[in-house]
Amino acid sequence: MAGPEADLSHHGHVSLWEGRVGVWLVSENHGPSDIPQATVRIAFSEPMAGGEELPPACLWSSDRVVSCRTGALGAAGGTGELALDLRTAALPDEMTVEVTTAWRDGVADRNRLNDRHRVLVLATGDPYVF
Repeated sequence: MAGPEADLSHHGHVSLWEGRVGVWLVSENHGPSDIPQATVRIAFSEPMAGGEELPPACLWSSDRVVSCRTGALGAAGGTGELALDLRTAALPDEMTVEVTTAWRDGVADRNRLNDRHRVLVLATGDPYVF
């Protein structure tokens, strides 16, 4: 891999309750290079209800996918936080949520284990940590 290298990670938790899903996410750069901008993709196994307003750094890619900019993440410690509170189209008993890095602005990341997560979430309101 040519170019600068960094280690981008995403961690947080997901909750599902009464037709609502909450995602709380922290993106971190463990270095050694800065990441000028990255995009995290959050995909849901169930469709979301239409008309939901997203944070300014996010957009709908489909009724099941939200893509969000992390902002600049400085080397060895840069963090970005994100919170989503969405309505599902139906009342699922469970769903799968996938969190992945979609884009890293040309920065290489050899440790892809900490920026890809797949979480099974039951409709209990409990936080499922990733």
